[in-house]
Amino acid sequence: MKKVIFTLFISLGLAGLSFAQTESEKEVAVEKIDGAVISVDKEVHDYGTITQGDNGECKFVVTNTGNEPLIISLCKGSCGCTVPACPKEPIAPGASAEITVKYNTNRVGPINKSVTITSNATNQPSKRIRISGNVTAKPEGGAPISTGGPTNN
Repeated sequence: MKKVIFTLFISLGLAGLSFAQTESEKEVAVEKIDGAVISVDKEVHDYGTITQGDNGECKFVVTNTGNEPLIISLCKGSCGCTVPACPKEPIAPGASAEITVKYNTNRVGPINKSVTITSNATNQPSKRIRISGNVTAKPEGGAPISTGGPTNN
């Protein structure tokens, strides 16, 4: 019986050693993604509360963390009030570029729009970024007019 238990422990120990990895083997085991890889500095730009007619422009920074050039083929807003401008030149590995999004702040109410970035990225060929916030109506009228009090003539 002792021989059986001893043999079982030895077998289990050898099986455990066969699954163990050295540090260098673990590094090799980490999956490396070949090609262009898109990374964005933020998923959502929150305007907060802004007034009707304010500047509705914001920027997103796109970085290529891959090993081949990132080519953005299309940037499309979810509606006509959201207009993106994307780089036309390829983004080299390790380099960054800006995507500018302009929202029409003449529309009063909540902002919840998106921009879809289509590219050759191996991790996310179709990447969605969003804008959010709220546009309040511009106050009516101009400067107050004094209507009271006597004048000294």
